[in-house]
Amino acid sequence: MPDRPEIVCICGSARFADAMRAANRDLTFAGVIVLAPAEADGPVPEERKAALDALHLRKIDLADRVLVVNPGGYVGASTSREIAHARATGTPVSFTDPV
Repeated sequence: MPDRPEIVCICGSARFADAMRAANRDLTFAGVIVLAPAEADGPVPEERKAALDALHLRKIDLADRVLVVNPGGYVGASTSREIAHARATGTPVSFTDPV
């Protein structure tokens, strides 16, 4: 057994919240520490969204790898920035669906 469980940061569009929750559950049950995007019940003010986006980049920095939840191959602008950040810092990136 490793010294610590693998840490995976989930990325993806908010429209795929259900799929991200399922990935979180499956990874957690497999013994993985999961870092996931924040969820909101309604609209998020732009200044709060910017702070949450920056926080998610720090989550990527903590992760051993990133899992992009992208049903149908969809990757939006925010997720593309997160992928670029992960790759720039050497964090491996995988996808649930072909891009």
